[in-house]
Amino acid sequence: MTDSKQGPLAGLKVVEFAGLGPAPHAAMLLADQGADVVSVQRPGVGVSGLTGRPTGVKRGRRIVEADLKDPDQIAAVLDLIDRADVLVEGFRPGVMERLGLGPEEVQQRNPGIVYARMTGWGQDGPFAQRAGHDMNYLALTGLLHAIGRKGERPVPPLNLVGDFGGGSMFLVFGVLAALYERSVSGKGQVIDVAMVDGASLIGQMQWDFRGQGIWSDERGVNTLDGGAPFYDTYECADGKYLSVGAIEPQFFAELLVKLGLNAEDLPAQLDQARWPELRAAIDAALRTRTRDEWAEIFFDSDACVAPILTFAEAPDHPHMAARGNLQQVGEAMAPMPAPRFSRTPAARPTAPVADVVDPAATLWR
Repeated sequence: MTDSKQGPLAGLKVVEFAGLGPAPHAAMLLADQGADVVSVQRPGVGVSGLTGRPTGVKRGRRIVEADLKDPDQIAAVLDLIDRADVLVEGFRPGVMERLGLGPEEVQQRNPGIVYARMTGWGQDGPFAQRAGHDMNYLALTGLLHAIGRKGERPVPPLNLVGDFGGGSMFLVFGVLAALYERSVSGKGQVIDVAMVDGASLIGQMQWDFRGQGIWSDERGVNTLDGGAPFYDTYECADGKYLSVGAIEPQFFAELLVKLGLNAEDLPAQLDQARWPELRAAIDAALRTRTRDEWAEIFFDSDACVAPILTFAEAPDHPHMAARGNLQQVGEAMAPMPAPRFSRTPAARPTAPVADVVDPAATLWR
């Protein structure tokens, strides 16, 4: 839990039906900004994750343990939902209905509730009842095909784009949009959050580029997929890596100056036929110094160059440390709440607590 419920969402009451992946991450984001999130989960789970150890994604909640096959405990959970503003669930379509906790039952009791449903494939469609994971959802959008090196197979971008970019972020966006609409109409509504939908929408720029004829379906030959030598990663003298993103002409010019390269001796930046030659020159230059030596050279530069840090290194980078972006929370380092608010800042998160509240307890009265 946070030390106190502060932030722009203080006073918002959320019931979360605990699960894995983007739904609990979305609940964490709401809790980070001050929402009072009560997590309903099966007995014995506590705050543990897949490894059995506490998981930071459960920070900021009170936990209610309930056997959702027990009618008395279902009744107690419904009584809690009656006083909530938001419900978050991440089960397959139909599961909540079979439990007697579907939107129809809940909204009859609490017409103002915002009922947010997180799935991979959506509430309808041929795949609605199928299992899936992040890269499966991403696979249908065209985006996974675009991620990878030329001539090589597509590379899963961790589970960031589908689960969290297309999932939890869109759930939070949907909840806030529905709460705004409720302030006008006085009515709640159901939000169908599908990771396949959100991930597809994240790719709007690539669809634009493709429509303009400046994006190829071939991997690794485009400006933003590692095809351009001025937007790629490079190995340095010590085997560590640097990110180079000098797209704009003025930034590219500064990159060459910092590297000690003469523009007149090189192909033009956008001469795609000679990109291999330009890449070789940049690569040779960057291999002459270590990553950290280049990081110092480019520290105050607009050449759009930054060191590629490991998880272990990231908290100590001067910029990350100055903003306090990553801090120790319980047993592990964790990202701090974002975004940041001037009048209603979020409290600093603390480690998730295993305190369990009985489902019949008096909450929000």
